Amino acid sequence: MNVLWIMADQLRWDYLSCYGATHIDTPNIDRLAAKGVRFDRAYVQSPICGPSRMSFYTGRYVRSHGATWNGFPLRVGEPTMGDHLRDLGVTSTLVGKTHMRPDLEGMARLGLDPESEIGARVSECGFEVFVRDDGTNAAIDKNRHAEDYEAYLRAHGMGGETPWEEWANTAIAPDGSKKSGWLLETAPLPARVPKEHSETAWLTTRGIEFIEAQGDAPWLCHLSYIKPHWPYLAPAPYNDMYSASDLPPVNRREGEHSHPLMREWTKTRICESFSRDEVRDIVAPVYMGLIKELDDQMGRLFDYLESSGRMQDTMVVFCSDHGDNMGDHWMGEKDLFYDCSARIPLIVYDPRAEADATRGTATDKLIEGIDLAPTFQELIGGSALPHIYEGRALTPLLHGQDTEWRDHCISEYDYATRDARRPLGVDQSDARLVMVFDGRWKYIHAETMRPMLFDLETDPEELHDLGDSDAHRAELDRLRDLHFAWARKHHNRITRTPEMIERMTTGREPPGIYIAYLDQEELEAAGLTMPPHLTEPLP
Repeated sequence: MNVLWIMADQLRWDYLSCYGATHIDTPNIDRLAAKGVRFDRAYVQSPICGPSRMSFYTGRYVRSHGATWNGFPLRVGEPTMGDHLRDLGVTSTLVGKTHMRPDLEGMARLGLDPESEIGARVSECGFEVFVRDDGTNAAIDKNRHAEDYEAYLRAHGMGGETPWEEWANTAIAPDGSKKSGWLLETAPLPARVPKEHSETAWLTTRGIEFIEAQGDAPWLCHLSYIKPHWPYLAPAPYNDMYSASDLPPVNRREGEHSHPLMREWTKTRICESFSRDEVRDIVAPVYMGLIKELDDQMGRLFDYLESSGRMQDTMVVFCSDHGDNMGDHWMGEKDLFYDCSARIPLIVYDPRAEADATRGTATDKLIEGIDLAPTFQELIGGSALPHIYEGRALTPLLHGQDTEWRDHCISEYDYATRDARRPLGVDQSDARLVMVFDGRWKYIHAETMRPMLFDLETDPEELHDLGDSDAHRAELDRLRDLHFAWARKHHNRITRTPEMIERMTTGREPPGIYIAYLDQEELEAAGLTMPPHLTEPLP
């Protein structure tokens, strides 16, 4: 069995028609959902690219792997899904984005050369790299990893100092001037790059090329798209395929937030910008166009999988790393735990016959992003790793089996680098949030401040914070206790399996260690014998 794991960056779950969206049609992603299981309540372990992805790749919570923000390295030695699958003879290969930043200091301390075979794997989250493309400005970020795409653009006549910037992220204004895609006013203009050479189309091509090159040995391909992540710039015809009239109503509560952190958060530049209707009205239609382009490329990809026969031996997973607030709750970008950001689309197609009964179905079980790594481990035939993986294999849900499932899920957010903490006097060590969601009540622990609480049964739009409501004290206390119980669990005892610990418990002390025995008689009564050379009389 093989795995094709598709991830879109910053894709909202409710902007797909298979999830009920009526303002956009995504027939090809819907087509995958018709073949597999749609998970309706899937949440990431952090609603920001880097820590979310590091949780996907390690199968562990953010507090466990420690890469809590973009650009925070995954520490050297932290085991990843790629490491575990490699032990089973399966290579995990990257085609696209990871947002991984290597722990160069840790590697130097251990004398590990980043250019060596092992050093390269450590630098890439355990993946072998077929192509990496994180889509960042080369003039500013030397770790951008977009060289292959820029070489491709040059080969097709699109040159310049930074072709990614000058073609994929630049438009031409009606007066003939260049307009940077970083400026939101540019969004309605078509990107200079033709649609057949866009990053989304190019990554699809590279993914197909990777699969075509595989033989009979099992493989995992992480096909990781940059879009619909900003810059919000799309090639024609996707740039003006939609207009403001196609947008769903913005989801906002009038008046100031009651929580001090949220009051400060909405004063930041990104939030103030996306709170302006004129900004949302020009950006969100292009966001939809980028999603439509992605869906079209999914059609191309799925056609290939079907015609090549790979649908018969490949698990196909489609998800995103987080959503996009897009003006909802007076916010822009990703960030925080509203469903538009922390909840993601997740569709899993399992080709095994055992999954036939669940094809085209949906489940509202609470899913965490960290569930994918143990799912792949099980699919390949590896032993479970409960001392390392903190997620759960989705196999019982894919196969329609009765099983006890989690009753709450966890997401975390380190806002130490965010502007909002300073007006509140929050020290960087206290700038952390933890979400506990039980399917109805969403509780958000805010260190040094009161919690937030939303009742998604009576308030599905999450407009009314009940965190200071005495009438909801029982729910606040219950969810606080769930958070405390989760925090008390073992999160880093990963070097000894449960089986090893049981053997150690049965064997008590290591061989040759005799503790608290009064004499030889007590020792022998315990079934132990001391080596003769320690008990024989002296000559």
